[in-house]
Amino acid sequence: MLSMLSSLNLLKKHKVIHCDLKPENILIRHPMHSEIKVIDFGSSCFENEKVYTYIQSRFYRSPEVILGMTYGLPIDMWSLGCILAELYTGVPIFPGENEQEQLACIMEVFGPPEKHLIEKSTRKKLFFDSLGKPRLTVSSKGRRRRPSSKTLQQVLKCDDEPFLDFLARCLRWDPDRRLKPEEAIRHEFISGQKTSVPVPRVSARESSPMKRHNTIAAPRPLPEPPAGSKTGPTLRPREANAASPQKPPLSGTTGTRRVSGMNGPTTLTGAKRTSGGTNATASAAPVAANSSLPRVAGRTASGKHDLASAGANAAMSRRA
Repeated sequence: MLSMLSSLNLLKKHKVIHCDLKPENILIRHPMHSEIKVIDFGSSCFENEKVYTYIQSRFYRSPEVILGMTYGLPIDMWSLGCILAELYTGVPIFPGENEQEQLACIMEVFGPPEKHLIEKSTRKKLFFDSLGKPRLTVSSKGRRRRPSSKTLQQVLKCDDEPFLDFLARCLRWDPDRRLKPEEAIRHEFISGQKTSVPVPRVSARESSPMKRHNTIAAPRPLPEPPAGSKTGPTLRPREANAASPQKPPLSGTTGTRRVSGMNGPTTLTGAKRTSGGTNATASAAPVAANSSLPRVAGRTASGKHDLASAGANAAMSRRA
């Protein structure tokens, strides 16, 4: 491909348009080498001395030639783009049966041409209606090609970005914006080096709006107390608990509970339901001083009422 671009660059320096570039006119000089020869200059002309208007083979014909516009050196770059796509897929990229379908094949991938290009066409009525919209064409097999219904990536079944970019620049509608031979030599697909200015990378946290909003901010300091306000000494947690008032005992319960290993009276006032359904009041009264029975607590170790002890105390009280 580099030698082909060098040949086109040489033709441009001499202002010669080949006018019939296609795979049949590109020969390999030796089977063991990659050097090529461009042949068949029978349709070629100088840029300022154009002889023919019906030029180029149909599959490799540029849009300006189909539309009857003024053509120049860029038509060879269009043919080169078609040849390169065919070398990749093995079939012509724009296989039109006639000029109407040939233009429809181009519009199927790249959409309709710009309005100012249509105005320059001397054959626009053949391809466009009065509003400038493309006329629908039907092939011999009944196929209708609709503008912009495919992409270059879909047609080629390729995802190589440098290759797709190179072809897209060779196959532009506007010949003034089409890739030139010297520009093509410097393209990344040919040179293997990027010529565009590198874009500075942004960290993932800054580039993602969700991460940017979820970033934890630094804690803000507490506001200062207003001037003149009285502030007392700060109590420690233990001192604060000691200073807080004690909760009053629950209603219906008097006295303190005897704890194992501690001396002191334990008094329990509660209600005991008898088998007859009536309520009887049981009190754990203190045992007489001359009694040989030990004192019985009103509650068990788990904190529940000791009904057996309460019953025994009640029986002893009745006997006394």
